Formats: sequence, C-alpha cells, structure tokens
Amino acid sequence: QVELVESGGGLAQAGGSLRLSCAVRRSIFSLLAMDWYRQAPGKQRELVASVTRDGSTNYADSVKGRFTISRDNAKNTVYLEMNSLKPEDTAVYYCRASWGSNYYWGQGTQVTVSS
Repeated sequence: QVELVESGGGLAQAGGSLRLSCAVRRSIFSLLAMDWYRQAPGKQRELVASVTRDGSTNYADSVKGRFTISRDNAKNTVYLEMNSLKPEDTAVYYCRASWGSNYYWGQGTQVTVSS
C-alpha cells in the first residue's frame, strides 16, 4: 500500500500563487510516476500535471505556463507550484501515484481562487 498525504491548499486571490505538496509514505517513491488531478463541483476529475520517474513532465493546456510540477526523491514528495491563479482553478486537487498497473490516491486538498 502507498499512502499519499497532500497539503498546501487554501484560499488565494486571482493572480496569486499556491504550492501544493504530496508526501508519499513509502521508500519506493523514486519508482513512482506522480500526477496531480483536480475536480471542480459538478465536473469530472481531470489531469492537471504529470511527472515520470525520470522527471519528464506534462501539463493540461489550461495550466501550461502557469503551473509547475516537480519531485524531490530525497523527500519522497511531489509539488505543484501554481501561479497566476484563476477562479476557474478552484477545485479539490488530488495527488496520484502510479506503480505498474496500481494507482494510489491522496485525500485531496481544496484550492479556492477568488476573483
């Protein structure tokens, strides 16, 4: 089992910044591909950003140039730096770890952006 603990959500104004963290409670972190998803009220969960084991990244078009995903294998943690926030970024953000065909989710952290 892989336990994920997210933190860093909260309230921000439009144009502001927040940084989310996801700590993984297993030493296999370096073997995991890590993703950030989000789900807004009444909408489907969507992929925001991904980072592979070797550090390659990918982003949803809606966040390109504003969000940055990174990982620190020494700290077993993945981050999502969110800049130039927009009200439409308001959602619950979830961290997901992938290991082979297994997927593990965090509990989610609320991000609210006011206009």
